[in-house]
Amino acid sequence: MLASPLLHIVLHQPEIAANTGNIGRTCVALGAKLWLVRPLGFRVDDYYLRRAGLDYWEHLAWQAVDDWPALLAELTGARDGRAPQPYFFSKSAQRLYTDVRFAPGDVLVFGSESAGLPPSIMAEAGDYLLRLPLLGPVRSLNLSNAVAIAAYEALRQFQEH
Repeated sequence: MLASPLLHIVLHQPEIAANTGNIGRTCVALGAKLWLVRPLGFRVDDYYLRRAGLDYWEHLAWQAVDDWPALLAELTGARDGRAPQPYFFSKSAQRLYTDVRFAPGDVLVFGSESAGLPPSIMAEAGDYLLRLPLLGPVRSLNLSNAVAIAAYEALRQFQEH
């Protein structure tokens, strides 16, 4: 387990085991902790979850929590006595993910594959609601791709300073 993860990646009610497995592999590559907010659309011992994460799953720092308030309680005090900054991703956000300055220990929050983040969470996000640009007829990106894009932008910013 990571004592102090570089990032926290949160999947709010993920539905597809293979996406979560791919995101888990990305988390291992980045030194990030993966948080899964229940209910999940699969079992955490699911064959497809482990297959997508391949042999990296044993190296993954991850935790499942029962709901959004439980996640917030777990994250409180995680960095120098204060909660890390959460950034929420939605295709309906106005602000681009490249318009913010991420800091080590921040939290990147993504919704489920079919519904995204619930309105109650998006309403609390304020200026921390971000989007990835989409051009053309595409409605959305695959969840594992969206996580990788955002997380690697954060890493790029960390390496600049």
